[in-house]
Amino acid sequence: MKLVKRISLFMTLSMVMFGLGGWGALKAEDFFYPNRYRHEAAKAPSVPSQQSQILLKPQTAGIEEEEQVIEAAAADEPVVTADTLYLVEQVDLSKGTVTEKEETVPVMYIGLNREELLEALSAYGDNPPLTELEQGFETIELTAFSKDRVAVCKYYKVKEPEGFYLMVADHFIVVYEEDRSTLYMNTDILLERLPDSLQREIMAGKHVASEEELYLFLESYSS
Repeated sequence: MKLVKRISLFMTLSMVMFGLGGWGALKAEDFFYPNRYRHEAAKAPSVPSQQSQILLKPQTAGIEEEEQVIEAAAADEPVVTADTLYLVEQVDLSKGTVTEKEETVPVMYIGLNREELLEALSAYGDNPPLTELEQGFETIELTAFSKDRVAVCKYYKVKEPEGFYLMVADHFIVVYEEDRSTLYMNTDILLERLPDSLQREIMAGKHVASEEELYLFLESYSS
């Protein structure tokens, strides 16, 4: 019985000594390495909570959807193609007439959107071809635009001569415009067949005020 009590007392003392030793070791480590475990806890990556993940997903999805909408809108913007119907209206401001015809789309316009086409037409109006100027070209404007149909309107105004001059060339009467240097027409009227007073006027350069007066003269003296 005494032996059992001694063994129990020995084990109890041993456990107490072991516990005191462990506690002392922890205190010593904390003394020599303060805040060691706090730094390790601070370095550990934080894991977002489930609620944070739920809040982030809709925001990201909204941005992606907005980008897709913008890309789709850009892709749907109409542009001129080789298959686009290209209509040209020609307005004669002098006569008050309008003619419309279908033409091949100019290569320089293919691939342009509405704003780019407006810029191209503006440049055309500022520097029209010589053939257009000879026809009295005034300006051009865009009247309709879609990927299937583009319509432009060209305005022309032919400048009527303000007057004419009857003159002589190789014994025949010729007609010059107001500037006396631009030939308007040749005639088959011989100078010698006209009255003397009229011959003198024409040799000096007879002014005719209008087209109507000119044709009355031609009808009167043409053979």
